[in-house]
Parts: sequence; C-alpha cells; structure tokens
Amino acid sequence: MTAPENDDAVDAFAEVVFDRLIGGIEILSIYLGDRLGLYRALAGSPATAAELASRAGIHERYAREWLEQQAVAGFLTVDPTRDATQRQFVLPAAHERVLADPSSLVYSAPLARMVAAAASRLPDLLTAYRTGGGVGWALFGDDARDAQGDQNRPWFDSALAGALASVPAVHDALSRDGARIADVGCGHGWSTIALAQAYPSASVDGFDLDAPALESARLHAEGLERVSFHHLAGERVADGREAAYDAAFVFEALHDMPDPVGVLTALHRAVKPDGVVVIMDEAVAEQFTAPGDPIERVMYGYSLFVCLPDSMSTAGSVATGTVMRRSTLARYAREAGFRDAVALPIEGFAAFRFYLLER
Repeated sequence: MTAPENDDAVDAFAEVVFDRLIGGIEILSIYLGDRLGLYRALAGSPATAAELASRAGIHERYAREWLEQQAVAGFLTVDPTRDATQRQFVLPAAHERVLADPSSLVYSAPLARMVAAAASRLPDLLTAYRTGGGVGWALFGDDARDAQGDQNRPWFDSALAGALASVPAVHDALSRDGARIADVGCGHGWSTIALAQAYPSASVDGFDLDAPALESARLHAEGLERVSFHHLAGERVADGREAAYDAAFVFEALHDMPDPVGVLTALHRAVKPDGVVVIMDEAVAEQFTAPGDPIERVMYGYSLFVCLPDSMSTAGSVATGTVMRRSTLARYAREAGFRDAVALPIEGFAAFRFYLLER
C-alpha cells in the first residue's frame, strides 16, 4: 500500500526538492552577475538599476530585475521602501569577497560557471549516458576551463608554497639547486607559476592536452623564464626525460585522466629515484557512505556532469570519476611501480588532499 499523499515524509522531501530548485536558479543568477560583470560593477559602489545598466553595459530593465532578485535572495541589500527607480542596491563587503574578488580564498563565482558549462551540454550528456560514450573537456568550453583556473588560482597563489614547505621531504626536493619540476595537467598554469615563484632556483615544466588552457598559461607566465609549457599527454612525460625531474605534481587532474596508471608509470620513470611525486586530488571520504557529507555530494555532482563524461570520451578509459578514494589512488600507484600513496599532513587546503607516492 502506498503512503497517502499528505504523508509528512512526502511533504518533507518535496520541500527538499523545492529548495534545490531555488538553489539551482540562484546559482545561475550568480552566473549572470559574474559573466556580465555586475558584481564587479557593484563592488564598493552601490547602484540603482539605471546606474548598474550604465556601468555594466546591459539593458536597464534586465538590470532592475536582476538587482531585485539578488536582494530577494539575500545576496544584495536594499531599502525596499524607496521608489523602484531610486533604490540603491549594495553588495556587502563580505559578499564581495565571495563574488567579486578573484584573489580571495573564498571566491566562489567560478562555481556557477562550472554548473552552467555542465548544463549547456545536457543533450550530449543524455546521449553519453545512453550509449556509454563521453563528453570531452573541450566541449564544456571557456566556462568550465576558466572556472577551474579561477577557482584554484587564489589557493595556488597564496597557500601552495606554505603547504609544500610544511612537508620536509617535499620541500627539500624542491629546494635543490637547479631542481626540475613537472606539473602534469597544469591547465591555466597557476600551479606551475606558484611552484616557480616559491622555488626560485627551480625550473618548472607544465604539461596539458588542452591547447586553449595552455595559451592562457603562457600569457599568465609571461616574464617567468624558468617556466615552460608543453602540449603533451601525461603518459608521455618520460619521453626523453628519464630521471630528469626532482619532483612531479598532478594537481586535481589525475581522476580525469583516462589512463592514470600510464601517467603515474611515466612519472615513476621521469622522476629521479630520490625525487618526489605528489598528487593533489579531492578530499573525499575513505569509503562510500550514504548519505554523504557536502564534499561527497558536490564531488559526485562534478563527476556526473563533467569529470566522468570527460574521462569516458576517450576509448579504453578506466573511468575513475571525481570521487577517487585513497584506496583507488594507492592501487593505481602500485600498478605504476610505487609502493603506496600516503596522505600528507596538509590540511585546510580548500577541498583537496595531498598524497605522496612512495617508491
């Protein structure tokens, strides 16, 4: 017998779904504010609808609707008693750090871009789910590419050096005179640049298969002579570079790669026997548990819409997905010739965990 329609559990779950609807709509409203420059136009300077339209170059009617929606959502503040044309909307300083300050560790506007990128490929995702195919990273476009780069940049800029310096074995390898470092899956290059800036006697090679991201990386690194970028798959890093590197890193990319064992095997060959190989990936739980915590929930979300379809767009992919648990990484590491993958004592680095691959 089915429960009656007014059952408390039914009503409670219907409310949960409605709350998720609101969240989805509001994250897309953040996308508009981010991509149209509306938050930046409001940063430190309240505006009426007409003033915002003028500053950002958008239509005044849309400006008024967006401003009112943002105030109703609690993202902006406003005096609702004033005449509609005279209302000045304010982006509070705390909200500015989250929505309009790309140097802030809590900068979150890029998250909306990743959601929008995934939503733009829903027809392709439906086909992939039915056929077992995939949706390659390039198809998600600049929204996804820029979102990943911009989201991670403040952490690499301000926290990576300290995090690595806190682990003596890693710091010592990076501090060698004339050290060579490989950064595999470098994307926009912010991790590559951060490594070069933190260790001024080292040279750093960034590797990636996303040509547009590498173009951006080269622009970002302009003037840094010790940084080079290469359009090359991780599986080929050791080609002509046997035992060339003192250290190698894969920052939030191994779970996307169709052949992680091949990549780690290449790093095992490319890094000197006394060097270090460090993997930074998502700080997911040790084992599957349901329901999960917010980190598990968001990582499975990324996996459904971006990471798993991207990986499966390559024939023969092992299809790891975003939720790569330590046991999975350790298995890949052992298959590649390492002894184990050991979590490093680096905490509070966004939603990431660092692993040292032991020889």
